[in-house]
Amino acid sequence: MIGKILIVDDVSTNRIVFKVKLTAAGYQTLMAVDGESCVRMALAEQPDIILLDLFLPDRSGIEVLKSLKAHPQTARIPVVMFSSEADGPMRLAALRAGSEDFMARPIDDQTLMARLRGLLRAREHLAGISAPERDLQMLGLAEPAQRFEMPGHVALVMPKGEMALRLKRGLAAMGHDRFQLMAAEDVHSDQTGGAPDVYLIHADLSGPGDGLRMMSELLSRSTTRHAAFCIYNPEVALALGATAFDLGASDVVDLATPVAEIALRLRALVKRKREGDRMRASVQDGLRMAVFDPLTGLHNRRYGTAQLNAIADRARAEGSEFAVMVVDIDRFKTVNDRWGHATGDAVLVEVAARLANSLRATDLLARVGGEEFLIALPATALSDAQVVAERLCRVIENTPVVTPDGLRVPVTISIGMTTGGAAPCDPVLVAELVAQADRALMHSKSHGRNQVTIVRKAA
Repeated sequence: MIGKILIVDDVSTNRIVFKVKLTAAGYQTLMAVDGESCVRMALAEQPDIILLDLFLPDRSGIEVLKSLKAHPQTARIPVVMFSSEADGPMRLAALRAGSEDFMARPIDDQTLMARLRGLLRAREHLAGISAPERDLQMLGLAEPAQRFEMPGHVALVMPKGEMALRLKRGLAAMGHDRFQLMAAEDVHSDQTGGAPDVYLIHADLSGPGDGLRMMSELLSRSTTRHAAFCIYNPEVALALGATAFDLGASDVVDLATPVAEIALRLRALVKRKREGDRMRASVQDGLRMAVFDPLTGLHNRRYGTAQLNAIADRARAEGSEFAVMVVDIDRFKTVNDRWGHATGDAVLVEVAARLANSLRATDLLARVGGEEFLIALPATALSDAQVVAERLCRVIENTPVVTPDGLRVPVTISIGMTTGGAAPCDPVLVAELVAQADRALMHSKSHGRNQVTIVRKAA
C-alpha cells in the first residue's frame, strides 16, 4: 500500500465507490460515517489523507475539519473536502478552516488520484523534515515556531495584459501578501529580495503547456525548489489539472475560480511553504548546535572525536602520519576567579580564534572541555607538528587578550602531543592516542606550563 486514506461519508454507496477506486490504485482505506468517528479514527490511525464530506449527520464537515486542525496529532494531516453542492461560501469556509482542497461531485477520477499523489509527496517530504526536528526538540536544540508571520511573496507569472493587472489588484485587495507581476523572461533572473514563496503560473504563457514546463524547471533549481506552485488554467480542463499535480503543482485554479478563492488558496500555500522553511531551518540550526560549541564557534567533542577517527582512517589508507594535540589554557581558573566569567569567556573566544587562524583549513580544531582543545594535523610528521605546536604557544603568549572593557589579560597554553601512523587505527587506538597526548599535557603543566611535551608513538 502506498498510503492510508480515511473516507468520511454517511452514504454507504459513496464510501464503497471511493474504497473501490482507491484500493485499485493501491491505497489502504479506512471508513467513518460521521464526525465523531472521523476524529477518533484520525487520532488512532493517523491516516495520510482524509477525504471529508461537507455534510455529516452529527455535525458539519467544516466543524470536523476545525477539530482536526486544532489537535496537534492531526493538524498536519491533509484534508480534502467534497460535496455535491459547489456552494461558493461553503468552499471559502472550508479553505479558511484549513482544507487542502474542496472538490465538487462528480469528482474526476484522474484529477482526484493526481491530487492525492501530490498531497502524499508533500506529506512525505514534511515527514522527512519533522522527524529530525522532533528529535532535536527532545534534546532542547530546536527553537519554537514564531507566532508572527511576515507577508508572503507571490509571483504572478502571466501574459501581459489587462487580465493580469485585474487579477493582481483583486488579490492585493483580499490579503496581506505581496503580489508581483512577472513576465516569463524575468522569472529566472536573480531576485534581489529572494525567491518568491509561491508562483501562480499561467498554464499557457506564450504557447500551450509553457507554464507547466516553467514549473518543472523551477522545481529543479536549488533557489526555487522549495517554493509552492499554483497553475492558472485559462480554461476549465480537467486533464490539465491532473497533469499539473503530477508534475509538482501544489494547487490548480482556473478561469471560473473566484478571485476570493484564489487568494485563500495562495495564502494557504504561503503558510505551508513557510512551515516547511521553518522546519528546515530548525533542523539545520539544531544540527549545527549538535556539532558546534556555541561560545567559540569551534566544533565540539562529538564532532572532534568523529573527525579524528576519519583522519586516522585516511592515514591508514594513505600510509601517512598524523599528529594529535591536547591544548589547555594555563591557570584559567585564576582568570575566572580574578576577573569574572565574562572575562573568562572573552579569553576562550580569543584563544580559539588565534588557534584557528594559526592552523590549516584541513586541520581539526575542537573545544572538548571547559578550557581544553583538541587539535589534529593530518599528513604531518612529528618534526613538523612540533614546529606548529611551539608556534601556537608563542601566538597565545606574545599578545595579551584584550577584553571588550579594555582589560589586558596575559594568557599562555600548555600542549601535549603524540602522533599516529599507518598502523591499523581503530577507534580504540585513536582513543589511546588522545590519552597519550593528555598525559603529555599533564607533564607540560606540572613542569612549568607554556610548553610542549611530546610522547612518541608506540612501535
